[in-house]
Amino acid sequence: MFRQIATSAVFAGFCAGLIAAALHLVFVQPVLLHAELYEGGALVHFGADTVSARPNLPGLDPVRDGLSVLFSALIYTGYALILVALMARAAQRGAVIDARRGMLWGIAGFVSVHFAPAIGLPPEVPGVAAADLVDRQIWWSATVIATAAAIWLIAFGRGWTAWGAAVVLLLAPHLVGAPQPAAFAGPVPPELGALFAGRALGTGLAAWVALGAFAGYFWQRETAGVSVPQTA
Repeated sequence: MFRQIATSAVFAGFCAGLIAAALHLVFVQPVLLHAELYEGGALVHFGADTVSARPNLPGLDPVRDGLSVLFSALIYTGYALILVALMARAAQRGAVIDARRGMLWGIAGFVSVHFAPAIGLPPEVPGVAAADLVDRQIWWSATVIATAAAIWLIAFGRGWTAWGAAVVLLLAPHLVGAPQPAAFAGPVPPELGALFAGRALGTGLAAWVALGAFAGYFWQRETAGVSVPQTA
């Protein structure tokens, strides 16, 4: 079982990581580089002169871009290990795992890791005001775990008790509220911040759907002809 999980996760995570990196380089990185010009003072928002929305940005950087691809592959391989392990557990409960159903798993992963936390802590461009980093990390982690557990209960729980617990888990982090800065500040135009948040979430959705599809495909291939023990 461990070999099937590890093999499926490595292949799925690497493939999805490459897709995520490509989308990041094309759609997200230009917005980040633009925001860094405001953060460093090269551009000034609400200055005396009109600022172009299409500035000259740095070109390809082999080291920077190569590290982005590497880190993306490693991050999504880590996500894949968790996702495939949960798929294996679901398969033991009688669930069918394949590429098409894997896309639904990917959407669930996106909701848990990206969408639900973004309700309180949306993706941020450089230079914006933010609450304490440790507080934000704790809230983000709790939200991810609570949302993932809620989705699992909705999918595999039985009866109103499980579904009621899922609702509580979904709402609890947002009722508590994410840590917020004492005051709003930042040199980056709000239009740029909104564009970054939209592109970051869109890239995350595409990458997670691809991850789920790859994970389902490789899991199905690795376990073809292998009997998965059934549990109640």
